[in-house]
Amino acid sequence: MSDDSKKAGQDKRQHEGDVAFIQALAELLNRNELTELTVKREYDENDRLTVSLSKQSRQIAVQTLAAASPVAAPVAAAPAPAAAAPAAAAATAEDPASLPGIVTSPMVGTAYLSAEPGAAPFVSIGAQVKEGDTLMIVEAMKTMNHIPSPRSGTVKRILVDDGNPVEFGSPLMVVE
Repeated sequence: MSDDSKKAGQDKRQHEGDVAFIQALAELLNRNELTELTVKREYDENDRLTVSLSKQSRQIAVQTLAAASPVAAPVAAAPAPAAAAPAAAAATAEDPASLPGIVTSPMVGTAYLSAEPGAAPFVSIGAQVKEGDTLMIVEAMKTMNHIPSPRSGTVKRILVDDGNPVEFGSPLMVVE
């Protein structure tokens, strides 16, 4: 058996083990009526897993933060322009990324403005938010990542449509 096929088998077993580990943590969160749980696992110097679970309105949010590997981290290119939301369609030609209070996407994925189809959006234009409030969800690799407000303020603009893809660094909202 070649070294590459051995490594692929180990990676698959490790991934399956990580999935089982995350599921066990979610069960622990529910069984003990916890609202938040963070666990860090280190396999070796360049391979670790950080899992944060938080329970909000009967949902469990699972976010894997760091699964380092020998693969180089993606280099952030110029942010791709996000599709304008209907309320922002008449916006001026200014670059949204240069606005004060801009909230950008921390990852590549699909933006969702509500917890599930047909549900009320997390925020709307004019809404008052506190630091840490969920603004939206970005789904990446079948994981729903809640995007928190980096500051307290008012939602001035929503720069993405529900269900549209976003790139790393894409402008999502303006909170001032």
